[in-house]
Amino acid sequence: MFDAGSRRTFLQTLGFGAAALGLAGSAPAAEPPIQGFEKGPDDPNASKGWKPISDRKIRVGIVGYGVCQFGAAFSFQDHPNVEVAAVSDLFPDRCAALAKACRCAKTYPSLEELVKDDSIEAVFVATDAPGHARHCIEVLKHGKHVACAVPATYGSLEEAEALSQAVKTSGLKYMMFETSYFHEDLHAMRQIYRAGGFGKLIYSEGEYYHYSEQPIGSYKDWRVGGPPQWYPTHSNAYYVGVTAGSFTEVSCMGIPGAAAWLQPGKNRYDNRFGTEVALLRTSEGGMARMVESWDTPGVGGEMGRIRGRRGSFYGRYEGLEKNLPPTARPPLPPRVEAGGHGGSHGHLMNEFVTAILENRNPLVDIAQALNMTVAGIIAHQSALKDGELLKIPQFRL
Repeated sequence: MFDAGSRRTFLQTLGFGAAALGLAGSAPAAEPPIQGFEKGPDDPNASKGWKPISDRKIRVGIVGYGVCQFGAAFSFQDHPNVEVAAVSDLFPDRCAALAKACRCAKTYPSLEELVKDDSIEAVFVATDAPGHARHCIEVLKHGKHVACAVPATYGSLEEAEALSQAVKTSGLKYMMFETSYFHEDLHAMRQIYRAGGFGKLIYSEGEYYHYSEQPIGSYKDWRVGGPPQWYPTHSNAYYVGVTAGSFTEVSCMGIPGAAAWLQPGKNRYDNRFGTEVALLRTSEGGMARMVESWDTPGVGGEMGRIRGRRGSFYGRYEGLEKNLPPTARPPLPPRVEAGGHGGSHGHLMNEFVTAILENRNPLVDIAQALNMTVAGIIAHQSALKDGELLKIPQFRL
């Protein structure tokens, strides 16, 4: 199995070294980001028009600083309404690095210890995907708001239902940090949809291509050989994140992967699929095609397109509506960077913090998080049944 600490080796195997770039003899180039994690371009006007809504500081705990280093990647430590009160990672060296990155003096050896700190009001869970639902339930049980990296649950319908119940029972805020929601294109689609510029969506496409010659290091190798549709939110957001709707049924085909770890018996999931293509019925009665692929080289990351009765969006809007609303992403607080995944990180964090301050539901609430995630779990079940049409459970606030 892949060594969880070998990100440098992994990147070198992709041919990103100086020699591979024809730069032999020059200074070593900086390591490129993992495919899809690229930082958005700096915008000198990103904070223009931002106004504080409160002078209150929310005391936040942050858990998780693995290969992706997501614990510090969303700029909680830079938000004027946040104090990072404590951090945690199971590995002491990573915990220390997270504390340094977040400018935080207090650390805990585990999430289970951190959530006992009564001074903490909210927790960001950036742990392994198989632990997301369990960890978020633990945070909620201790009376704290929670934000979580994707997906909401990893392959478990039982955990999805338990998480839904925990959020509803607690009355606390839950938000999944689905990065596609604040891509420039999807944000624009959502604004135009809300204004009626698309009408009923007839067809949506979402694609998440994440190729690597070697699997990315992960806690207990959870990433190695995972079913593609168990990590579906980056593509499914190109319907759910536009409309706040859901998928009602799915037929999915799986394509066997060529990599050694995508063979039966070679990964913890006994998964053989490297690509899964789902055809879904939407809650509007339209159709969607959502692709997850681990082993097709080329352009990577999250992308999508939509077509409606009144207009379409393929990189830009074309349609019947002439009086469109503003589609630029909202301003960020000073010093908060837009960050990675197409400049979505800072916007997601700011949305969560603002939802707490305003006492409202965050944009990617529990219903949308689970409707995106569970559709993929059922899609994988369909792929295992050679594309059988299956009903998808529905989640509501």
